[in-house]
Amino acid sequence: MKKKKRKKKVMAGNSGTAPEEKDINATKKTSSHSSGEKTDGRKNKMKKRLLKEAEKADKRGVCYLSRIPPHMDHLKLRRILSQFGDIQRIYLAPEGDSASRAPSKSSRRSRDQVFSEGWVEFTDKRVAKKVANMLNGEQIGGKKRSAFYYDLWNIKYLSKFKWDDLTEELAFKKAVREQKLAVELSAAKRERDFYLSKVDQSRALSSIEERLRKKQKLDQNSGKIAKVIRNFPQKKPISANADGNKPRVSDDVLDAVFGGL
Repeated sequence: MKKKKRKKKVMAGNSGTAPEEKDINATKKTSSHSSGEKTDGRKNKMKKRLLKEAEKADKRGVCYLSRIPPHMDHLKLRRILSQFGDIQRIYLAPEGDSASRAPSKSSRRSRDQVFSEGWVEFTDKRVAKKVANMLNGEQIGGKKRSAFYYDLWNIKYLSKFKWDDLTEELAFKKAVREQKLAVELSAAKRERDFYLSKVDQSRALSSIEERLRKKQKLDQNSGKIAKVIRNFPQKKPISANADGNKPRVSDDVLDAVFGGL
């Protein structure tokens, strides 16, 4: 009976701990589920934003300016063109090497820069098309004191052209320019190393010549130095009459030996 009571107590204790573990697991599941819902909500919001931006980008239009008058900058251009419609972005390409050259104190302001071409993005492509058709070939006008009062607009609407295409093209040109610059720098470095090696060789040769000249001057000042003659032990040569001094066999003996043959 006692054993049965103990078993019942143990079973009762186990039945008391099981609900707590279930609550912990349930809280973990709910927390993971809530975190997953949050990440999904963020992703959905990002997708919606991207879709809205893509729709807005499809509605925008880009106009190309083949010539920028002198003393014209993006602020003045925005002020003039904003009268005809809302402008999103403007990019003016510096002329020549002014893009890669570091700006000096006298050319830090945009009015001192010279631009070769430009792109203007309107929020509505229909407005951009109308502006290009209306202003192309017309006088810029404005105040008569302005430097570009008598200049003409050279503007064209770019159909099926987006601002991303422009950024890709600019990035490609920048990469090509950097690659050319790296090649030129490597070639200049090789030429510099070759020149320095030749300079070191010429210095070494000139130092050797100077040492030889100093040595010759010292020899001339000290006078002539007697030549050192070295004597090596040699055997005496064999004289021409050495064969006559050798003992010879008489002819009688030779006849006695070879006569019987």
